[in-house]
Amino acid sequence: MRISTFPSPRTGSRTSRVLRCAAAAAAVPFLLVACSSNDKPDTAKSADAVTITDQWVKAADSGMSAAFGDLSNSSDTPRTVVSASSPASSRIELHEVVADANGTKAMRPKPGGFVIPAHGTTRLRPGGDHIMFMGLNGPLRTGSETPVTLTFDDNSTTTFSAQVRDFSGNQENYVPDHASGEHGTGAQTPAHSG
Repeated sequence: MRISTFPSPRTGSRTSRVLRCAAAAAAVPFLLVACSSNDKPDTAKSADAVTITDQWVKAADSGMSAAFGDLSNSSDTPRTVVSASSPASSRIELHEVVADANGTKAMRPKPGGFVIPAHGTTRLRPGGDHIMFMGLNGPLRTGSETPVTLTFDDNSTTTFSAQVRDFSGNQENYVPDHASGEHGTGAQTPAHSG
C-alpha cells in the first residue's frame, strides 16, 4: 500500500483558507494605520493657514473707512475671521452689504464673521464683505499704510499692513447691530463705503 505525503484536495483548501485569513488579519493593522494618517484633523492655527493679498484701505479724513483684500486659506479646514482691530480706528466691525426688498443696499455687521473655505478664497470688496473702520483716530492719507490685525475663531491672530488708496464709490447706508444696542433708534446712518 502506498501512502501519499501530499494533502488531499479537501485538506489543501482548508489550509489555503487558513493562510489567506491569517494574511488578511495581519494586513488589517497596516491598513488602519495608512487610513488614519490621512484622516488626521488639521491642527494648524488659522493664522498660519490664512494669507491676505491685494489689501488696501479707503482714504478718509475722519469718520469711517473700510479695508479690503483677498483672504486665502491653504488648509483642509474652513477658517473664520471673527474680529479685527487697528490703531487707525477706535472700533472695527466685520461687515456685509445686503439689499432690502426695494433693492436699496445697506451694510451691517456680518453674523459669524468671514468664513474662508478650505483651499479657497474670500474676497473683501467695496459693495460686499469688508472690514469697517468706525471712528477713525486720525486721517488716512493716500499712499500711507496702516496695520490691521485679524482674530480667528481659534483665537490665533495675524497682522497685515494695508496701503491707503483713494476710492469714491459705494456709498451705502449703515444698519447698526441691534444686539449691541448701538444707535438705539435703529435708524440708518449714512456711511462711507463698504
